Amino acid sequence: MKMVTPQSFTYKAGSRAVLLLHGYTGSTIHVRRLGRYLHEHGYTCHAPLYAGHGDVPELLLHTRPAAWWQSVVDGYDALQQQGYEEIAVAGVSLGGVFTLRLATLFPVKAVISMSAPVQEKSTANILQRVLDYARWYVSLETKDTAVMTERLERLAAEPLHELEQLRQLISSTAERLHRITAPALIMQGEQDDALYQNSARTIYEQIGSKHKQLKWYPASGHILPMDVEYAQVCTDIHQFLDTLDWKV
Repeated sequence: MKMVTPQSFTYKAGSRAVLLLHGYTGSTIHVRRLGRYLHEHGYTCHAPLYAGHGDVPELLLHTRPAAWWQSVVDGYDALQQQGYEEIAVAGVSLGGVFTLRLATLFPVKAVISMSAPVQEKSTANILQRVLDYARWYVSLETKDTAVMTERLERLAAEPLHELEQLRQLISSTAERLHRITAPALIMQGEQDDALYQNSARTIYEQIGSKHKQLKWYPASGHILPMDVEYAQVCTDIHQFLDTLDWKV
């Protein structure tokens, strides 16, 4: 069985735009349901697929974090080129980090950060994410245990230069949180790992926004827009966006 590669998507509605950013080793599937919900409530939504994502794990491991970041910037630019003057940004996991980073460099209407890691992560921890993704991906292609084991061992032996760059990108974003002044909604599942829960508190405490909220979801884990409380997550994001002072 071969996996169908996910794609970027755009749902056009009104003049209020939201850039949706998925997580590391994930794809736009992470935010598709949220995008459809916001679109139904009058928001234009665009979600770029990062370079190297949604395909074979070897491609992911060989694509530099700078290329993923460029996919985010290109997504922001695409909305601007289509005439959207006010752009809110919402992201989950690594997408949450990119959301925060974008807000330190570009004008954004608001920041919605879900399960973003801003505390120190080791390259070994990041590599494990790749291997977990690889195990899932390879299992779609073959049930041959020997083939799966050999491929995973090859991946585990790869140089970690790109993963070290990702770790540095996360750390440098954490150092810039005080620069963010846009209204911010920080969202975190209580069933997620402690690193992410502690990161949510850090973001809330250090972000420079005067208008900021920290919301917890007691039954949810890491990918909030796909977890058991996704309906409440979508509603909370919609209500937060509706409170903003949009031009139209």
